[in-house]
Amino acid sequence: MISAIVFIITTAIAAYFLVRSVKKIKRNIAFGKPQNLSDQPKLRLKTMIKVAFGQAKMTKKPIAFIFHSMIYVGFVLINLEVLEIMIDGLFSTHRIFQPILGGFYPVMIGFFEILGLLVIVACVAFLYRRNIQKIKRFEGIEMKGWPFKDANYILVIEIVLMSALLIMNATDSHLQNSASLPISGLIATLFNGMGEQNLLIFMKAAWWLHWIGILLFVNYIPFSKHLHIFLAFPNTYYSKLEAVGTIDNMKSVTTEVQLMLDPNFPLPENYVSPEGFGAKDVTDLSWKNLMEAYSCTECGRCTSACPAHITGKLLSPRKIMMDTRDRMVELGNAKDEKGADFHDGKSLLEKVSKEELWACTTCNACVEACPINIRPVDIIMQMRQFLVMEESSAPAELNNMMSNLENNSAPWQFSPTERADWTN
Repeated sequence: MISAIVFIITTAIAAYFLVRSVKKIKRNIAFGKPQNLSDQPKLRLKTMIKVAFGQAKMTKKPIAFIFHSMIYVGFVLINLEVLEIMIDGLFSTHRIFQPILGGFYPVMIGFFEILGLLVIVACVAFLYRRNIQKIKRFEGIEMKGWPFKDANYILVIEIVLMSALLIMNATDSHLQNSASLPISGLIATLFNGMGEQNLLIFMKAAWWLHWIGILLFVNYIPFSKHLHIFLAFPNTYYSKLEAVGTIDNMKSVTTEVQLMLDPNFPLPENYVSPEGFGAKDVTDLSWKNLMEAYSCTECGRCTSACPAHITGKLLSPRKIMMDTRDRMVELGNAKDEKGADFHDGKSLLEKVSKEELWACTTCNACVEACPINIRPVDIIMQMRQFLVMEESSAPAELNNMMSNLENNSAPWQFSPTERADWTN
């Protein structure tokens, strides 16, 4: 009874803090402007199943795909054993599924153990790739400090969780004199000759370590890049369905121009004249842009594929998404402290430089490379629109071209009447 009460209290405390974190994330995403992405539900579902569930875009880097699949499949299926742990904790039972499943139970647990070992192997491999092999796409100015530590913390936590599970099974097999399982059976030899009381202490300690570790893990995720574990699915469901290279026109600009040309032009329903154009801060972006920022895995595939970055330009698409997320969190924390209507007077343009924005070629290599269909180009284009339309700020070459388009209907600095002179 005492064990069940402690279990319920610790779980309830963890659930409280998790709900609070989720509400903050939901509130921060709601800083974005409305965007209707409810069309073509069948195609959206197909996209989510293919990209998020099926990991289709991960296969472009086979080694990372193999190790990631070990962790992905392992954690999904091992949750069945976690469900048993939860029921045991609530009702003070022990392996409640064992009598129900009979002879299939050790087969299932043995399979989970193999998956658990594969998770450990994959985590060790990822730690090696990040810290010893130093894969280039894991580096960059945006990956200094916390982002670098965050990736390592998660991998270590996963190793600890899986190790606790295996130790729990190993000591429990001694206590029950049960059949040797494939992985914990090897570990169990370490406990040979140990008394029943000590075995029970080790088993209970591993059981609680695993459960408390899970509670800490799920509460850590909202502050980590591993939030993509949950957001990858809605993010891919609400993917942009148009061709990747499609750049949206600003409807507000189109409407304002039509009104200038024709005062009798019928206004769209509930139309409000825009206060500004483009995006200066996260509140000017759409909710989908902000969800993408939270969904970013910081894997660096976008940046490693970016031709501007490859040729030494300042642009890193990953940094654009990380800066957007950091700015969201910064604004959200300010509102938590000062009130919902407070704005700290800062902007996303203070984090993302003009040099970064104008280095983008809009080739969408970053979009093609992203495993979960994130679109850094959308944010870049909206911020460019603000610079041009609100601050008249653009590189001289671009200003010259736009001036020529306005005056000469062509990018070149000569009169339209002279356009065909070259034929002479």
